[in-house]
Amino acid sequence: MSTRVLSRAELEELPSMWKSPGFIATLIAVGSAFGAFSILLPVVPLAVIDAGGSDALAGATTAIFMAATVLTQYFTPQAIRALGYRPVMVASAFMLGVPALGHLLGMTVVPALLFSALRGVGFGAITVAQAALIAEIVPLRFLGKASGMLGVCVGLSQMVFLPIGLAVADNVSFTVVYIIAAVIGVSGAALCVLIPPVRPNPVTDNQEESEGFNQRVATWKLITVPAIAISTVAMGFGAVSSFLPAAIRDMDPNTGAFIAGIVLSVVGGAQMIFRFLSGVVADRRGEAGATMRPAQILSALGLVAIAVIIIFEWPSWLLLFAALAFGGGFGAIQNEALLAMFNRLPRSKVSEASALWNMSYDTGTGMGSFVLGIVAARAAYQDAFIVGAGLVVVGLMISYADAVMGRHRIAEYGNTRAQLRQVPVARKAVYGMRKIRRVGASAVPVEALLRRAPRPGGWKRGKKNKKRG
Repeated sequence: MSTRVLSRAELEELPSMWKSPGFIATLIAVGSAFGAFSILLPVVPLAVIDAGGSDALAGATTAIFMAATVLTQYFTPQAIRALGYRPVMVASAFMLGVPALGHLLGMTVVPALLFSALRGVGFGAITVAQAALIAEIVPLRFLGKASGMLGVCVGLSQMVFLPIGLAVADNVSFTVVYIIAAVIGVSGAALCVLIPPVRPNPVTDNQEESEGFNQRVATWKLITVPAIAISTVAMGFGAVSSFLPAAIRDMDPNTGAFIAGIVLSVVGGAQMIFRFLSGVVADRRGEAGATMRPAQILSALGLVAIAVIIIFEWPSWLLLFAALAFGGGFGAIQNEALLAMFNRLPRSKVSEASALWNMSYDTGTGMGSFVLGIVAARAAYQDAFIVGAGLVVVGLMISYADAVMGRHRIAEYGNTRAQLRQVPVARKAVYGMRKIRRVGASAVPVEALLRRAPRPGGWKRGKKNKKRG
């Protein structure tokens, strides 16, 4: 695998994303790192409970993991600019795996929370770095498919290692799971060495203006709409991942656990497939956004279908179709939101775009589990899914409003015409000149000129005739 760094011009000449130096190594490294994350995700809370810890401590291990993840995501773009992508990727993969050995010290409060937080640091850094790195090393015309393929690798890793972790813990021991996680993390770190030493290039003011951006445009104004789109549907995902297994178990006590596992696998598989397909559509169109609103509608319908099946106690296998709809919409929105952020921010801020996307995703998932958990506790599981569908509809309305306004939106920064229109005198002069131009350009029929009545004599001519008289 080549680790040579290509210029942007050389990258754009490549015939395929698979020819990009470091692309395959990045996919394998990210898949390995996410394997170290996935194998421990359900195991650590289970180990806490098995060791006699409380449910609160078990939940706190995941909570502190996600808190460390989001906090690290905020600072990762600065680390990438200072160190480059490869060192950050190596360190993050290492931190995802090796701290798992700390759980061998026990599952009391301090080691359980401390080493969960350390693994969260690694997860936060790699989630930001991997998406931004893909945007740096592949041709722009293949960015949609490349981002989708990254999602496929992440999804496959989760589908493989989530059940492996539980199976090994149940049939062998928790200790073996921790060792496997450490080995996978170190392997991912070693593979990250094959990634080209790419560094984000700082862009000058003149370069940003040539790209159509201006530093006075606040970043939040540019990414708010895609951030809302991904966070609202992620809140629904938080409800699905947290409460759907319990709801299925209540519907079918005998086979509910088995069906719940299949349903969650369908959600994950649909995410992978539809994320890649949305990237293919974006690459063919040359822009993101074509599948955003249809995907939001599909996700909302999936959540509504889940609620309806639970309310009327229909056969639980029907949830497979609802899971397919929700997971497919969620996967497409993931890619559309990420590509929209890449498109709306200058290329010097791809790491910021990746960080904001991941923070929106993870914050939405956490808030969905918490807020919709309150709804489920005070009402019922189906009410949580209905509220989740309503949140997705809110994101849909905002996306639609942005699309409508975008047809008439102008860039006010660096746009002399837009600035002159704010001056009353200049605005009147512009409108006056337009009116004169319209009158001067309008055609006059020849028949109208021939039929026009003769002009009356002028005042001078009338005065001469009066004197003669």
